[in-house]
Amino acid sequence: MFHSRLGCSSISFRHQELDAALRTIKDLGFEEIDLGALPGVCNHVPYELDAAAVAAVSAEVAGSGLRVRSVNGDIGDLNAVLDAGQQAGRARHLDALLTLTANIGAKALVLPCGALGHDPVRSVDEDLDTIAARLIHAGQRAAEFGVELWTESLHFLRFCCNLERAELLVQRLAGSGVGIVMDFSHIVAAGEDVHAYLRRHQGRIRHVHLRDAVPGNINLSIGNGQADFAGGLKQLAADGYTGHFSLELETRDVTHDERPAAAAKAASFITDLI
Repeated sequence: MFHSRLGCSSISFRHQELDAALRTIKDLGFEEIDLGALPGVCNHVPYELDAAAVAAVSAEVAGSGLRVRSVNGDIGDLNAVLDAGQQAGRARHLDALLTLTANIGAKALVLPCGALGHDPVRSVDEDLDTIAARLIHAGQRAAEFGVELWTESLHFLRFCCNLERAELLVQRLAGSGVGIVMDFSHIVAAGEDVHAYLRRHQGRIRHVHLRDAVPGNINLSIGNGQADFAGGLKQLAADGYTGHFSLELETRDVTHDERPAAAAKAASFITDLI
């Protein structure tokens, strides 16, 4: 029904319990998802992710019959200063997310590009060094689980909030194997140019999130903002991008009842562009 490389994030239906969200996505005709595991944004995966929770979520996802492209997770602010106990807790949380990612056959775990907030803990350069080092370490751990590690950068709400910081981060990640997730809405909300972003991240992008935006607002349905999907997708294809795309419709301009129809409309529109 939709393009085989186009999936739907469970974040699009975060108001539903996981089993209901998976049914909604499948009933719309999607075959692939990103699984939302972002505390405070999407609670489809419990933050307290013990072995029983991993098994329960894995079983629900397996029972849905949907493929999983990525798990969109969070292990805390990557530029925070941690004591030994906090570091151990983060390591356990990372391993739990990686276990889930591997169990459900996802290609990668996605982690954020720093804290929710733009101010550095120490300095911009020191924080970027810390974020990159922790992402690289997480990527090395991910490889032991047979999956990849990606980071969503730039992200309008997080530390790497603009093209300059996103470029500085990707330079620090060079050669590490950590991939980049591009999100049209965050680029537009930050007032940046999609084509400039693509030029600076050519060959680094592993996955693409799709949602519309205007400067300062990431929560718009596709077609209600200023994102240049036609031009951006054309440039991605010209650059040789062969990865997948996911509708991440965490929108505020439709009601929950309108959300399935809006997702189907967006999927049809993007399918024609791909």
